[in-house]
Amino acid sequence: MALQFSSFSPIPQLLFYSSSTAAPATSNGSSTKAPCSVLAYTNNNNSKSLLFADFVGLYSKSKRGRRRIGVGVSSTPSIARTSLSRFVSRNSCSVRATRGTESVPQPDLKPKVANLDDIISERGACGVGFIANLENKASHQIVKDALTALGCMEHRGGCGADNDSGDGSGLMTSIPWDLFNNWADKQGIAPFDKLHTGVGMVFLPKDDNFMKEAQKVVVNTFKQEGLEVLGWRPVPVNKSVVGYYAKETMPNIQQVFVRVVKEENVDDIEREFYICRKLIERAATLESWGDELYICSLSNQTIIYKGMLRSEVLGLFYSDLQSDLYKSPFAIYHRRYSTNTSPRWPLAQPMRFLGHNGEINTIQGNLNWMQSRESSLESPVWNGRENEIRPYGDPKASDSANLDSTAELLIRSGRTPEEALMILVPEAYKNHPTLTIKYPEVVDFYEYYKGQMEAWDGPALLLFSDGKTIGACLDRNGLRPARYWRTVDNFVYVASEVGVLPMDESKITMKGRLGPGMMIAVDLPGGQVYENTEVKKRVALSHPYGKWVGENLRSLKPENFLSATIMDNEAILRRQQAFGYSSEDVQMVIETMAAQGKEPTFCMGDDIPLAILSQRPHMLYDYFKQRFAQVTNPAIDPLREGLVMSLEVNIGKRGNILEVGPENALQVIFSSPVLNEGELESLLKDPYLKPQVLPTFFDIRKGVEGTLERTLIRLCEAADDAVRNGSQLLVLSDRSDELEPTRPAIPILLAVGAVHQHLIQNGLRMSTSIIADTAQCFSTHQFGCLIGYGASAVCPYLALETCRQWRLSSKTVNLMRNGKMPTVTIEQAQKNFCKAVKSGLLKILSKMGISLLSSYCGAQIFEIYGLGKAVVDLAFCGSVSKIGGATFDELARETLSFWVKAFSEDTTKRLENFGFIQFRPGGEYHGNNPEMSKLLHKAVRQKNESAFSIYQQHLANRPVNVLRDLLEFKSDRAPIPVGKVEPASSIVHRFCTGGMSLGAISRETHEAIAIAMNRLGGKSNSGEGGEDPIRWSPLSDVVDGYSPTLPHLKGLQNGDTATSAIKQVASGRFGVTPTFLVNADQLEIKIAQGAKPGEGGQLPGKKVSAYIARLRNSKPGVPLISPPPHHDIYSIEDLAQLIYDLHQVNPKAKVSVKLVAEAGIGTVASGVAKGNADIIQISGHDGGTGASPISSIKHAGGPWELGLTETHQTLIENGLRERVIIRVDGGFRSGVDVMMAAAMGADEYGFGSVAMIATGCVMARICHTNNCPVGVASQREELRARFPGVPGDLVNYFLYVAEEVRGTLAQLGYEKLDDVIGRTDLLRPRDISLVKTQHLDLSYILSSVGLPKWSSTEIRNQGAHSNGPVLDDVLLADPEILDAIENEKVVNKTIKIYNVDRAVCGRVAGVVAKKYGDTGFAGQLNITFTGSAGQSFACFLTPGMNIRLVGEANDYVGKGMAGGELVVTPVENTGFCPEDATIVGNTCLYGATGGQVFVRGKAGERFAVRNSLAQAVVEGTGDHCCEYMTGGCVVVLGKVGRNVAAGMTGGLAYILDEDDTLMPKVNKEIVKVQRVTAPVGQMQLKSLIEAHVEKTGSRKGAAILKEWDTYLPLFRQLVPPSEEDTPEACAEYQATVAGQVTFQSA
Repeated sequence: MALQFSSFSPIPQLLFYSSSTAAPATSNGSSTKAPCSVLAYTNNNNSKSLLFADFVGLYSKSKRGRRRIGVGVSSTPSIARTSLSRFVSRNSCSVRATRGTESVPQPDLKPKVANLDDIISERGACGVGFIANLENKASHQIVKDALTALGCMEHRGGCGADNDSGDGSGLMTSIPWDLFNNWADKQGIAPFDKLHTGVGMVFLPKDDNFMKEAQKVVVNTFKQEGLEVLGWRPVPVNKSVVGYYAKETMPNIQQVFVRVVKEENVDDIEREFYICRKLIERAATLESWGDELYICSLSNQTIIYKGMLRSEVLGLFYSDLQSDLYKSPFAIYHRRYSTNTSPRWPLAQPMRFLGHNGEINTIQGNLNWMQSRESSLESPVWNGRENEIRPYGDPKASDSANLDSTAELLIRSGRTPEEALMILVPEAYKNHPTLTIKYPEVVDFYEYYKGQMEAWDGPALLLFSDGKTIGACLDRNGLRPARYWRTVDNFVYVASEVGVLPMDESKITMKGRLGPGMMIAVDLPGGQVYENTEVKKRVALSHPYGKWVGENLRSLKPENFLSATIMDNEAILRRQQAFGYSSEDVQMVIETMAAQGKEPTFCMGDDIPLAILSQRPHMLYDYFKQRFAQVTNPAIDPLREGLVMSLEVNIGKRGNILEVGPENALQVIFSSPVLNEGELESLLKDPYLKPQVLPTFFDIRKGVEGTLERTLIRLCEAADDAVRNGSQLLVLSDRSDELEPTRPAIPILLAVGAVHQHLIQNGLRMSTSIIADTAQCFSTHQFGCLIGYGASAVCPYLALETCRQWRLSSKTVNLMRNGKMPTVTIEQAQKNFCKAVKSGLLKILSKMGISLLSSYCGAQIFEIYGLGKAVVDLAFCGSVSKIGGATFDELARETLSFWVKAFSEDTTKRLENFGFIQFRPGGEYHGNNPEMSKLLHKAVRQKNESAFSIYQQHLANRPVNVLRDLLEFKSDRAPIPVGKVEPASSIVHRFCTGGMSLGAISRETHEAIAIAMNRLGGKSNSGEGGEDPIRWSPLSDVVDGYSPTLPHLKGLQNGDTATSAIKQVASGRFGVTPTFLVNADQLEIKIAQGAKPGEGGQLPGKKVSAYIARLRNSKPGVPLISPPPHHDIYSIEDLAQLIYDLHQVNPKAKVSVKLVAEAGIGTVASGVAKGNADIIQISGHDGGTGASPISSIKHAGGPWELGLTETHQTLIENGLRERVIIRVDGGFRSGVDVMMAAAMGADEYGFGSVAMIATGCVMARICHTNNCPVGVASQREELRARFPGVPGDLVNYFLYVAEEVRGTLAQLGYEKLDDVIGRTDLLRPRDISLVKTQHLDLSYILSSVGLPKWSSTEIRNQGAHSNGPVLDDVLLADPEILDAIENEKVVNKTIKIYNVDRAVCGRVAGVVAKKYGDTGFAGQLNITFTGSAGQSFACFLTPGMNIRLVGEANDYVGKGMAGGELVVTPVENTGFCPEDATIVGNTCLYGATGGQVFVRGKAGERFAVRNSLAQAVVEGTGDHCCEYMTGGCVVVLGKVGRNVAAGMTGGLAYILDEDDTLMPKVNKEIVKVQRVTAPVGQMQLKSLIEAHVEKTGSRKGAAILKEWDTYLPLFRQLVPPSEEDTPEACAEYQATVAGQVTFQSA
């Protein structure tokens, strides 16, 4: 990609000053003293050549201030990551350093690929809402109300390190002409002609000269377009309310008034302004100040006031907003929480059309496809000016800004706003019970556009307006809260939370919430509100989409699998060898998939070297790691919520999306991207597609050098010619009749990536589809890579042939004949293989929170470890490859080393076992190997120092295994005696063990580890699944090492405690009770797990013993599943809320958040630190695990060295490092690892697998089978009896590690760990030669951005962060309540509550639980609240707390409640019908373990998710009701949404089905649906409804009781298998033995 660049004279880039003031800067952006200069030019989509000077000084405010002086230009200001070595970044396709004389740059309009580095530095999430008057009456009150509501959203936003600069807030309204005419009058300007005048809200450069230049560019552009500029108005602002950081970057804010003479129609006028804005943006790119010019809005209809401000300050900052003359019939408001480094003024929202709360996960793919579209987009409305309004996307801007600009393009090209959003953010319309039956035309609309536009997928609440229509829509998963209400006086409100405005409830006529995929629109001129289906029906009926789809879209009909092998065994073997298969791949992966139809599981993590460090050849796929969602957006649950997901593929030309017509639907559709030979054959015969097969081989007769790269370039040219000649399908194929020694196949991933990138850059990608026909693809990760880099489908011919060969082999036939293996036919074996691939693909998509394969295709959701810049730029442009690596020639040699195996004479007649998965002598090196565990056992059991030094020697002599093996220490000091170094006893306080759940490992192991850590003063981690209260008190009955309290352990001492200092809160919330939480020193929120980030956990049924079932409030023998996402963390503000909840219930415990290393983790960690976490834990990809799919163990997550470096440095840059402790874990084995982690910035160190080995694990690697030979990872009594470990072994191990750390410190000449933490200057690259490449670049790890202001000990010794003053403190200060808690009395109280009062009752519950446990409190706290409760209302309630709310509540009501009673009811005399109104939010009763809940009204999505024992009555719910329930009872007296009872393994549900619509909504995978016939069940149902009526006065409940005999037959009972024999579910139930009766009711 040749970029035309001008050159600039150098500018000092990063200056460090030790003085307390910033560097003096002159106006042109250069500085008076320049100690170092590094140049970086980042090139934006249309070559916005940017130069960044970054002044980092230490300000006297003790906050690190930063000033950016951007030289160079872009319409959307860009961010440069600031650390020296990264300035000239090595991994983007758009960075070139230049020097020389100045000249004017020319815009380079070639499409550029979106760069992941740009994308991951911008993440955001927020709170939004709108207010609209249906009579279209403008008033100042609307503006005032919007500002009030915005103030009540403050907790949904983030603040910078100065705690004062908000991440951004803003307001969109119609144009306040009265205000402007008043100003014009004073200026002597004639009153504005409203119909023809537009107002631009413009951010101009700070510098006065630059500002004048910018204004000149704006005015000239308008003049050229024939528009008249009427004047500039400086916007009056109050600078004193702006935060410190925001002031640094604050622009000059002015309004420009422009008159359009030649157009009459509003749409044409708006289009004229759109073209002008695009031309101004383009003209600005040529100027040095270009990135400081930003047009917030330029329109005849709407205006936007926004800035980098906290929400309550917006109205004070812009004095216009306080003027009574500022009137508008509507307002959209928005509060931003950006997780990224430096929020910027232009990124505040609303954008020009949208206010967006959410995260677009597919953004990289969306941007690439939008760029590919640029050449094909045209529409008559533009009169041939399409070229002037390009580009349509900007990778440097946030995802919201890009979605906004795409929507804007569609709307300005003549679409309505509703239609544009239905195209961009479609709902999950497949198999939708209501749409399919009642609104088939809506389904046709979605089917038509599915092949035109890939969905912008991810959690999103979008508010939109073009001034005439205002509306809101929600993403297909409904992962953001959205509530709406309408009043008697014709106002409509939509907001992220209820209670943001004081309301007279009697005036409200309608209350509801937006469910998944729903939309609401208000037509202002017509005064109508259209709810979901009305909006969509109107849009869908505008064209005959059904007819077009029916006539043009062709389905690929499934072909049968072959019933015999095509090749003989020898030919198959040769191909397997040539393409790099190992016997493990065939036996453990392909054969398992063919036999069982699912991916194989394995355990104990990934302890082999990264592919680039390995001495053995790897397939190219092994250099790629899947990216996954953490915090800023949730993973999806492919098992339980698969209804929103689809693997459908459309192939063929994609038409021009700006025009609508039947020809756009001319495509072929198939149900999944896995093709068999017959299906590929029929595609190749398709007359419309004109398929072209391109063979992918390279010729090495003239030597290897340069051939691979040259062949790839030729392949791209051939693809180019084929497409220009009309081919709509390119098949890249490595199939050949005979393999030739000198023509090896190009790795298919390289070929697909190169062709895909080439076609994007030449504007041809929309005209064709790519299919890979390949031997080198058999595992789910490999399919994911091919599709992610551009293939629409894959035909894995060799894998299918291997399945057939396996089924026909005599061994398989015998096993099936003898009943050792279930019998499958040869077709079934191949079908199973494809089924396993498809479910694996769904899982890979879901990890990133993506629902549709069409959005995943080309989205490049991978990181690369070990490929050099040349390779990445050609084939994987835009992906991150931080450490550089192999060149084309090195890859060619690696490919060749597989290829030659097929031709060597002495190759044995069977496949080689490389030992990548299982350890085997002579195979790949494994970090955890039998020799290592033997040496370690010897050292710790005999307490033998020389044995430990042999263990150290073993580690020191191992092959290079991880990135840190490439580094060594150097020092600037003389060594000191070890005696001067801090003692081992203080070093071990920094050690922690991993979060291993009791269930995955045995009780013996779990308790032995906890006791050892408590002896040392370190910390053990409970893992998921609660903890036995018997472990919380110190032992005092130990005799000879044995204690009757814990009779299964040996080697005990008096004073030992078996409690885990860190208690884990994972997504399943098993065992998370108030008492569990208050007995923790630290609480860990497990977002992701190193071995399988982005996935849920699973405890197989055979490991769920009676003891474990008791701790987890579940049923013995029933498997337990933790969902992939926490259902109360769909965004960064949700995580901040959970942190708040935990600080609320246990104010003394520090809260840690466990993340897994991946590119962009620094951005996420900043958000977590802003969310008030105390500790951030970074896990490496190599963490151990009890059980996980092989592809997840091997192919997700990154090395902790990179994750830790990025986190530490990003936090320092943001001034947040002092707020959090950083803990790191993943493959730690020795003191050297600890020292390396310390030098990279970590304060604490986690040991997982090695701690298990020290207590006795022998690395048999069969954890997932429950057959552990030494009882470490088994629940079987007879195996647990063999457990060899004693706590003392682990104590010895950690003391040895600490001594090793002391020795290293002494050699380096440092007295304490504090002195080396963050000192990357003590590391240097080792002089070591790798087998594969000499091109690795570790400068990223060795770079430094300075040190924190506090020492590590000071950071570790600060108290837990506080929630500030909260309502619970008011309650606990009340002497009557205190007395009632102290002396178990009864008390009654009433108090007002507002939406900013969050997690109310949590702290009171914590106080009760600390004193009495989960069940011991005999008093009663009867507290009534009135008003709108904030999030997590009544969380963690304990028995004896009876809470009543009169009003309404937001999300997470009753989260984790363990007892007591909760009643939510609307106020008396409402204007709406209570049973039709939504009164509580999403995800109520998450992880509840007891208590009763009565709600008069409807609940949102995921009601009672993971409920263990609570009972609830509610009058209607959203989707996914009762998901993952394991106990308790839920009664719904009204309508439910889709997917009821998914994953429900325990408990009962009773649902009223008055109109017979329930059955299609139930997920019948587990539960069966029956009428309520059992007398006990009928009693249970009736008594719950009676209690509901008594407590809430429900009219619906009363009507049911009155007509009981009529209503009873209308109820359906949902019964999971574990409840089938209970008296409530089984009419024939006889209580045989009194002891066997199970009572459901609490």
